[in-house]
Amino acid sequence: MHPFTYTRVSDTREALNAGRRGGRYLAGGTTLVDLMRETVERPEALVDISGLPLGEVTVTERGGLRIGALVTMSEAAAHPKVRTLYPVISEALELSASAQLRNMATIGGNIMQRTRCTYFRDVTAACNKRQPGSGCAAREGVNRTHAILGTSDACVATHPSDVAVAFAALEASVHLLGPDGERRIAFADFLLRPGSTPQREQALRHGELITAVEIPALPRPLKSGYLKVRDRQSYEFALTSAAVALHVRGGLIREARVAAGGVGTVPWKLPAVERHLVGERPSGALWTAAAARAAEGAHPLQHNRFKVELLKRTVERQLRVVGGTR
Repeated sequence: MHPFTYTRVSDTREALNAGRRGGRYLAGGTTLVDLMRETVERPEALVDISGLPLGEVTVTERGGLRIGALVTMSEAAAHPKVRTLYPVISEALELSASAQLRNMATIGGNIMQRTRCTYFRDVTAACNKRQPGSGCAAREGVNRTHAILGTSDACVATHPSDVAVAFAALEASVHLLGPDGERRIAFADFLLRPGSTPQREQALRHGELITAVEIPALPRPLKSGYLKVRDRQSYEFALTSAAVALHVRGGLIREARVAAGGVGTVPWKLPAVERHLVGERPSGALWTAAAARAAEGAHPLQHNRFKVELLKRTVERQLRVVGGTR
């Protein structure tokens, strides 16, 4: 670990001033400190924001939810409003990491976490995300766990977050505070595909701070849930996952929100699947036909071709669970 300065702030103005000077924001530290130990990250200054008043879950005026950036994963998962209104969020959180990490890690930190690609974390390997222009060892290396959607010649790493998949499905937004004031950005635009600049992972401006994630009010009744397929049942990242939310009224699917994890360089929204569902009556045949479109545009690598079929099956299974028609 390289030398760094540490500052603990008590208000947002202090935080922004430190961030503007180049300080890296730190809350639970479950990702950043890990990367610092491995010398993947070498910040010169850390700004501890854990004391800021960003730790509440509130219902918005329109009936959505606003989850403060410093709400821990375990707090968000257990919150009655989250569990009642958007169980897909609770389920995604409870299937993440370990209980100890969920007690420390925050919502803001979770969506900011960096890939678990082994080449990114191995400082001796070529990685454009860690060292732009060095190459991508994963493309010709062992790439079983890597992305099949949203990839580029520069990077094929997956985004590791489970709850980010739920946020993508629900079309959440991220509230930001920076030197130029407040702004809100759609979650779909917050996390960036690698393209030719994989080192730039979020649409953050210099010194900006995440203050909350907001989930919009959606029609009721809304059924939702999260399915995670992995090599083992605890403390493992997804090979594939599916976040599904369905609004069914009068026997027809009026709205469908579907996203996948473990397969994309960012949490991957599945609009083709959604379009196939809306206006139709729930049925086993419908789930199969809609899920068949889940992997459209996929570019599998040598070792992860199995993800194409696994993704379709994951989406179909969760549509059946949430839709209630087997």
